[in-house]
Amino acid sequence: MKYAFVNGILLDGTKDMAPAAGKTVLVENGKIKDILDGSEAPAGYETVDLSGAYLLPGLIDLHVHIAIDGKPPKADKKPPNYKLLFQVLSKSRIVLSVVKRRSAEYARTELMSGVTTIRTVGGILDIDGKIRDEINAGKLVGPRILAANTGVSVPGGHFAGSIATEAATPEEARQHVRQIIRTNPDLIKLMITGGVMDSSEEGEPGVLRMSPEIVKAACEEAHTFGYKVAAHVESPEGVRVALENGVDTVEHGAKLDEEMIRLFKERGASPVCTISPALPYAEFELSESHALPVAKKNGKIVMDGIIECAKACIENDIPVGLGNDVGCPFILHYNYWRELCYFHKYVGVSNKDTLYTATLGNAKIAGIDSETGSIEKGKSADMIVVKGNPLEDLSVLRNVSAVMIKGRLIRDPQFRRMQEVDDLLDKYM
Repeated sequence: MKYAFVNGILLDGTKDMAPAAGKTVLVENGKIKDILDGSEAPAGYETVDLSGAYLLPGLIDLHVHIAIDGKPPKADKKPPNYKLLFQVLSKSRIVLSVVKRRSAEYARTELMSGVTTIRTVGGILDIDGKIRDEINAGKLVGPRILAANTGVSVPGGHFAGSIATEAATPEEARQHVRQIIRTNPDLIKLMITGGVMDSSEEGEPGVLRMSPEIVKAACEEAHTFGYKVAAHVESPEGVRVALENGVDTVEHGAKLDEEMIRLFKERGASPVCTISPALPYAEFELSESHALPVAKKNGKIVMDGIIECAKACIENDIPVGLGNDVGCPFILHYNYWRELCYFHKYVGVSNKDTLYTATLGNAKIAGIDSETGSIEKGKSADMIVVKGNPLEDLSVLRNVSAVMIKGRLIRDPQFRRMQEVDDLLDKYM
C-alpha cells in the first residue's frame, strides 16, 4: 500500500526533534518515500488522517527475552529451576513448538504496543532467530528482531544451562560462540556476572562468574566473524572485566570509576540501561514482590548501580541505550513505555532525550540507524501514532493508536493486558 499521513504532528526521532505540524509523510514499498509541506495527499496514496495526533518512530527495545512472559511470582512458591525446565522441554519437539508459538505471540504483543524493533539477548536454542526469519518472510506479524539466540554462560553462572550454554574454559567458549553463529544470530550474548534472582547473599548480586580469559576468548571469536557482543553485567568488577576483554554493550551496568569510563570511550562501548527488572525488587513491599529480604536489598544495589552507570556515561558523552529486560518478573511484553518513564525519572534525562534514546539512539547502538530509528526519507516506515505529546508526558506511549512496521499499517492495535500487574506498577511510577 501507498499511504499519506496528514494532519498530524511529526516528531522525527532525531536529536533535535521538535513538534512539526503541517507535514505529509508518504510511505511506499515499506519505505518513507518523502516528507512534504502541506496536508494534502498526492494522487495514488491512501490518506491516513491523524486528526492532530503525534506521528513518531517506532520504539526500539535493546534488551528482550521473548520466550518468557514476565508474570509475577506467586507467594510462597520457589522460583522455577530453569536449567531443569530447559532440559525437559528441549527433548520434546511438541513442547518446543508450543514455546515457539508463545514466543511469536509475545513478539506480536511487542509490536502492538509500539515497539517496532527488539534485540533479543538470550533465548531458548535458536527459536528467536526462527521467529525473526518467519516475520521477515511475512509468515508472522511482529517487530524487526535482532536475535542473539542462546547466550554463553559458565557452570553455575547466570541462566547457565537454560537460555545460555555452559563454557568452562576459553576454548569451550570459542566453540560455543561458533556453534551459536551456525544458528545465524545477529549478535552474541554473554552472562559475565550473577544477578538478583540467582544471588543467595546480601551485597553480591553481580558477583563475577565468567573469568576474564573466557570473556576475552568469546569476544575475540565473535568479533572475528563480525558479531558484536552484549553482556549481562551487574557489578563494578564485571563492568571492568567486560570492557577490558572486548564487550560492546554492557547490559544493566554498575557504579563506574574513571578507568571504566576511559574504557567505555576507548572501546566505543555503551551501557544498556534496564531499570525495569530491578525496580520491583528494590521498591515493592515484600508482600507485593513475594521476594526474600536478601533479594530486596540486592535489587536496590543493582538498581542504584544501573542508574549511576547511566548518569556517569551521559555526563561523559558515552551513548546510553535503553532496554527493559522483558520476561523478568513483573516486566510484561507491552510495558516498554515504563522504562522510558523510569529513565526520565531516575536518571534525570529530558523527555526529548529519552525519546531519542529509545528510537534513533538505540538504532545507532544496534548498528541499524541507516535503516530505522527516525522518520527520514529513505528509511524503513517503522512508525507509531499516539494521541498526546510524549515530549510533555512520556506516559502517552502507554496507548498506541496505530503502528506501522516496514510499511504495514495496523490500526487500533490490540493485545491482552495483565491488569493486576499494571495496577501494582502504576503505584511506583
